[in-house]
Amino acid sequence: MKQLSHHLPHSLLAASIAMSCANASANALEEVTVTADFRDVALTQVPGSITVINAQTLQDESARHFEDVLNNIANLNWSGATSRPRYFQIRGVGEQEDYQGAPNSSVGFMVDDIDLSGLGMAASTFDVQQAEVLRGPQGTRFGANAMAGMIYLKTNDPTDAFTFKGQATLGEDNQQGLGVAISGPMTDTLSYRVAVENQQQDGYRNNKFLNRTDTNGRDELTTRAKLRWAPSDAWQVDLNYLYANLDNGYDAWTLDNNGFDTLTDKPGVDSQETHGGSLKIHWAGEQLQVTAITSGTDTDHRHAYDGDWANPAYWASKSCTAYDSDWNVIGTEPCVYDYIWDKQASRQTLSQEVRLASTANSQLFNNTDWLVGVYQHTLEENNDLYSEYNTWPDAVLQSDYQATNTAVFAQTDTQLSRALALSIGVRSETRDADYSDSNSDAFSPSESMWGGHLALSYSLNDAHTSYARIARGYKAGGFNMSLPAALADKKQFDTESLLNYELGVKSVWAEGRASTGITLFYMNREDQQVSASQQDPDDPQRFVLFTENAGNSNNYGLEIEGQFAATETLEVYGSLGYLQAQYGDYSYQDKYGSPVDLSGRDLAHAPRYTYSAGITFRPANGWFANLNANGKSDFYYSDSNDSTSEAFTLVNAKFGYETEQWAAYLWGRNLTDERYGVRGFYFGNEPDQDWADKQYIRFGDPRQLGLTFNLKFN
Repeated sequence: MKQLSHHLPHSLLAASIAMSCANASANALEEVTVTADFRDVALTQVPGSITVINAQTLQDESARHFEDVLNNIANLNWSGATSRPRYFQIRGVGEQEDYQGAPNSSVGFMVDDIDLSGLGMAASTFDVQQAEVLRGPQGTRFGANAMAGMIYLKTNDPTDAFTFKGQATLGEDNQQGLGVAISGPMTDTLSYRVAVENQQQDGYRNNKFLNRTDTNGRDELTTRAKLRWAPSDAWQVDLNYLYANLDNGYDAWTLDNNGFDTLTDKPGVDSQETHGGSLKIHWAGEQLQVTAITSGTDTDHRHAYDGDWANPAYWASKSCTAYDSDWNVIGTEPCVYDYIWDKQASRQTLSQEVRLASTANSQLFNNTDWLVGVYQHTLEENNDLYSEYNTWPDAVLQSDYQATNTAVFAQTDTQLSRALALSIGVRSETRDADYSDSNSDAFSPSESMWGGHLALSYSLNDAHTSYARIARGYKAGGFNMSLPAALADKKQFDTESLLNYELGVKSVWAEGRASTGITLFYMNREDQQVSASQQDPDDPQRFVLFTENAGNSNNYGLEIEGQFAATETLEVYGSLGYLQAQYGDYSYQDKYGSPVDLSGRDLAHAPRYTYSAGITFRPANGWFANLNANGKSDFYYSDSNDSTSEAFTLVNAKFGYETEQWAAYLWGRNLTDERYGVRGFYFGNEPDQDWADKQYIRFGDPRQLGLTFNLKFN
C-alpha cells in the first residue's frame, strides 16, 4: 500500500497556516506568462495544468539545476538511471531508461527553441527566466515527443540596457561553481546576452578500491548566447546558441546498498557534449503574423558503468559454485566476475517550423483567432554499444538510426461570449525511420499519427476561470534489437495513444495577493508501451531489455498549487499531486517462464503523492530566509518486478543578506540527511550468492551545506 511520508515538518505547515491568517498588507503577485505555447499567454488564461517556476523562486531555493526543483512539481518524477535527470514521468507516463534502441520520448524537454528530448541533463538554471512544465498531451503544439507533457526552460532574453550578473558558489562535496551573464545593446536595433557557468563537485561517493572520492563527480559547463534584432515594430529576429559539456562520472551502485561507499575498479561515465542553436524570425503585419523557427543540435553522449559493481580482487575473495563441462556441480572455486557496459552515441537533429497566425484585423467571424503551420524534424543517431563479460567481448553492437517527422497543424481560439472561450487544435504527423545494426537487425517503420485538443474556458468572474479540456497525444511505435530467439515475437511494438480529460479552476484571491490552481484529470492509454526486462534464458548474468505493448490502462488524479503573499515580507507557496496510475490487463513471463500478472498494479515511478511547501521571508532591512520541503510517497522502481522505494521528504533552507548590487547566502539541501532512492533494480548480480535476486538502490544526494555570493549591476 502506498504511504504518505509522515516527515513533513510540522513547523513548516504551522508557519504556512499562521501566515495565511496575516492581515498585513502585501503587494499583488506578478502575472505569470507561459511562453511554451504558440503565443505568450497568462498562466491563468491557459486551459491546462501547467507549473511555472520563476527566476526568483529558483534563486530563493538555491537551485543550480532543474533537478533541484523537480520535486516541487506535482505529479512529476524522474528516474535516476543517469547522473542528471534525463528520463521523466508526468502523471506516471514516461521512460525509466533507454539503454539501447531508437530515441522515443514520452516527455519532451526543450531549452528555448532547442529540442533536447531524450537527452535532458543540460539544464543549468543559471540565468534562466523560468521553468515551465506542461502536463498532459501537448499534441497540437509539440507532437510525438510530448504525449505525457513538455518541460520547457526559458532563459533570459537580451536587454536594451547593459546588465551584469555574477555568481560564485562553494559547498561540501568539494562543490565549486562560477557563473557570469552580461547583456546589453550593440546598436539601436541589435542587443545581446551571454551567460557562462561551470559547476563541479565530487559526487558523494567514496570509492574504497581506487581510494578516490570523485568517481561519481560532476563537471558541467553551460554556455548560452543570444542575439535579438528588432529593426521595426513588425520584425523580430532571435538567434540562440547553446553549448553544454557535462563530463560526469557514474559510480552510483553498491552491492550492499550502503549508498555511498563503492568498490568498482572501472567507474562509469555519463557525459554529454551538445552544440545547439535556433533562429526564430517573427513578422507581424496588419492582417497576418508569420513565425519561422529553425533549430538543430549536434550531441555526443556516453553512458558507461561497471556492471559487476566491484573489482576482480573482491570477487576472487568469494567462493562460487564450480561446474564441469556437463554443468554438474563439482565443488567451489574463487569467483571470476568482471562486467563492463559502455554506450557511445552521436546524435544530430534539425527541425523547421513555419506558422501563419491571425491578427486582430484578420479574425474569423470577428471573434476567432486562427493559426496554421507545418513542421519537419530529422534525427540521426549512431550508437556503439559495447559490453564485456569476464574479459571476453561478447557484444559489440554498432547501429545507425534515422527518422523524419513531418507534421501539419492548426488551431482556432474563439471568444464565444464575454465569459466563454473555445480552443480547438489538431495535428497530423508522419514518421519514416530506418534502422540497421551489426547484428543484422534492420527495420524501416513508417506510420501516421494524430493528436490535438478541445478546450472550453469559462470566466466565472474577474478572479476565477474554469476550464474543461480533452487532449489526445501519441507516441510512435518501434522495434527491439538483439533479442534472443526465445523473444523473437517481441521484435516490434505498436504506436501508443493517450486521451486526457481535465477539469480545472484557476483563481486569484485577496486582491491579487494569492493564486491557486486545481486540476482533476483522467487519462486513457491505448496500446501502452512498457519497458520490460528479462534475464537472458541462455545467460542468467545478462538482462534483455525490450519494449512491448501492455494493452490499455487508466490513470486519474489531481494537482493543486498555490501561492500567497501574506504580507509585504512573507510569502508561502506549495503544491500537492495525487495520482492513481495502474496497468490494465497486462502479464508477462519471468526468467523462469512463470507468468507474472501486473493487472491493476501501479506503474513504475508513479508515486501516489507528490508534495511541496515553502516559506520566503524578505524584510525591508535586507535579510532573507527561505525554508522549503518536498517529497513523495513510495513507488515501484520497475515495470518488471515489485521492488519499491520508501517515502521521503527533503527539507532545504537558505539564509542571507541582499542589497541592490550584491547578496551573500548560506544554504543547505536535504538538511535531515534523508536517504532516498531515485532508481532501483531487482535481479541477481552476486555469483557467490548463486545469482539470487536482490534489490539494489541508487540513492539521491545526501545533506550538503554551502555558500553563494551574487553580484549584479546595471
